[in-house]
Amino acid sequence: MSEKFDADALTLNRFVMANSNDHDLVILMNAIGTACKLITSAVQRAGVAKLYGLAGEVNSTGDDQKKLDVLSNDMMINALVNSGVCCVLVSEENEEAIIVPPGRAGKFCVAFDPLDGSSNIDCNVSVGTIFSVYERPPGSNGTVDDLLRDGSECLCAGYVAYSSAVEMVFTFKGKSVHGFCLDSTIGEFVHTRNKMVFPPDGGKRIYSANEGNSVHWDQPIRDAIEVFKSGEKPYAARYVGSMVADIHRTILYGGIYLYPADNKSPKGKLRLLYEGIPMAMIIEQAGGIASTGMFEGKFQNVIDLVPDEIHAKCPIIMGGKRDVQVVYDQYKKAGIDAPTL
Repeated sequence: MSEKFDADALTLNRFVMANSNDHDLVILMNAIGTACKLITSAVQRAGVAKLYGLAGEVNSTGDDQKKLDVLSNDMMINALVNSGVCCVLVSEENEEAIIVPPGRAGKFCVAFDPLDGSSNIDCNVSVGTIFSVYERPPGSNGTVDDLLRDGSECLCAGYVAYSSAVEMVFTFKGKSVHGFCLDSTIGEFVHTRNKMVFPPDGGKRIYSANEGNSVHWDQPIRDAIEVFKSGEKPYAARYVGSMVADIHRTILYGGIYLYPADNKSPKGKLRLLYEGIPMAMIIEQAGGIASTGMFEGKFQNVIDLVPDEIHAKCPIIMGGKRDVQVVYDQYKKAGIDAPTL
């Protein structure tokens, strides 16, 4: 047989079945995969289909909605509601949680950002989808409270990057991180990256942060950025502004991604349920550190935070141990007790 064709391709559905033996979870991931294929088509045809520009609305956190935000959100919701295995959905684009009607409800609660980084879409920069999955607790019929739990109860999480290739990065709780590329010739996500981990030596020296917010940062964060810039081996600055793209690069190449709490956003800017927790789960299980930095008077792990509402926010410092330690060391120099990794 030709080496160009795999007669035994490990697809996403097959991978989920082999690692969970849960038919409902296979159905769920098939629904998410289908939605992401639809979003892929919309993103790739955005110019031709006149999907650039604003939709004239704002989302749950006050951001202007793009046309592709609305379309991607509808695609995710329709796929998940009609999968028959979900009971509660939370989307960045909806103010309130979506409770699936009893006749179509199942056991899963899913939180998602349907199109992360959509402010970049009109200039053709990478965007993505992020999701986290919880299971309805015993005795519950499916309520918002079923999602207001820390990341230790998250069953699985993933993100999809829409770029030169369409790639899903996915992990089960406590398991390895794996990558799946969308093969457009067969319409399936196919396993391409096995047990993704941060580079053992820390990898490339890259820092990623929106330095436009630096005037609002506390001094140790500013000092850390200065160390990255002016150390013996200066770091490169890379900031896409799409969390999926920045985190994906950080895992593969090494480095650090920061969106800390500051004077303007004391609770942070990123949403916990569908940005912080799923990315923290992936980062940690790839061998990295997912910290809040100094938040509410102490250093915490993002995965341990409990959201008090569905759009709760959190600060983020995520990356390899080498680089996160640089940030912690600046707090130590300021007389603040910080972890040693």
